[in-house]
Amino acid sequence: MIGKFITLEGMDGAGKSTHIPSIIEMLQVRGHEVVSTREPGGTALGERLREILLHEPMHAETETLLMFAARREHIARVIAPALERGAYVLSDRFTDATYAYQCGAKGVTGSKVHLLELWVQSALQPDITLLFDVPVEVSMQRLSSARTPDKFERENADFFTRIREAYLQRAEQDPTRFRVIDANKSLEEVNVSVANIIATL
Repeated sequence: MIGKFITLEGMDGAGKSTHIPSIIEMLQVRGHEVVSTREPGGTALGERLREILLHEPMHAETETLLMFAARREHIARVIAPALERGAYVLSDRFTDATYAYQCGAKGVTGSKVHLLELWVQSALQPDITLLFDVPVEVSMQRLSSARTPDKFERENADFFTRIREAYLQRAEQDPTRFRVIDANKSLEEVNVSVANIIATL
């Protein structure tokens, strides 16, 4: 793999998606081809699975398996080919989200997710992960004024607390890959933090 794989993570309402256009511009100005994508989704099949995952009630392990099914297709059809030709892949969520949502918040055993991760991804991991972090109350306040919420966004504060704790724990375990961004600051301040990180790539 000769490109770079950048992922954006954070609980719903953290504001990560807001910064995608500016990150794309930062990378393109430096002459890089940028492939912007998202999970679940990223492919025609993945987008169909996304609709099911975001709106249909199901067992947490079923949810996890569908997430990895969409991810396998995503890697095979979008991520791996782009990296191989030297592009920078920018993904709104990846496997860290599964550890945060399905393991941290819903109680799926981490060892099961790890086995799926090894099977679906082999050695593929993001080169860098930007974790947009906000207090739970800020996340929920932002979501309350957003569009019609999906099933995850309708969850309670305890659910979001578990997600945030799982994300921060993963960041602590892998400080080389993770960059934790205080997304409770102003949009301009967050954008400067993102720009400083992107400048190091």
